[in-house]
Amino acid sequence: MKAEKLSDNELVLRYQSGDESALKTLIERYGKRLYSYIFISVKNKELAEDIFQDTFVKVINTIRSGNYYEEGKFFHWIMRIANNLKVDYYRRAQKMPMTGPSENFDAIDMLISREESVEQTMVREQVYADLNRVVAFLPAEQREVLQLRIYNDYSFKEIAEATGVSINTALGRMRYAIINMRKLIHEHNISVEM
Repeated sequence: MKAEKLSDNELVLRYQSGDESALKTLIERYGKRLYSYIFISVKNKELAEDIFQDTFVKVINTIRSGNYYEEGKFFHWIMRIANNLKVDYYRRAQKMPMTGPSENFDAIDMLISREESVEQTMVREQVYADLNRVVAFLPAEQREVLQLRIYNDYSFKEIAEATGVSINTALGRMRYAIINMRKLIHEHNISVEM
């Protein structure tokens, strides 16, 4: 069967199996609409291109890691990722210090001071690894809600639809997941500070 006739889910499964052309088909299917949405939102060609690329980097990483859950809403999912990246960009832009030109100003110093040290990278990776181990100990229902919310950026309404429960049940499972994670972190004396 031609790739163009396959569903989004079938293309994702093919991509997970190593068929790179499946991702190309998904990008061809939704790329123009996604880019248009981003460009209309940010009104800047370079920024739109960056967010577009970052969106598909996140899509690729999520699919390859096995954290994508098909709900028949692939395009809505990538739109949500793009929107979150756009929001993150504007949040960072607001926090970025503005430095005017002066004789003591050195752009290299600013770049070096923002880079993560090897130690910081190791600490961050260890914290993520510890958190992933904690998540693995959660009951399946709680773990599923947590993964849909954190890794897939689902709203609680979407989680409820995807799991076949009410929104209140989805919220409750998330609440218990967080409570259980705190308990496990405390019991095993895991540091989650970076």
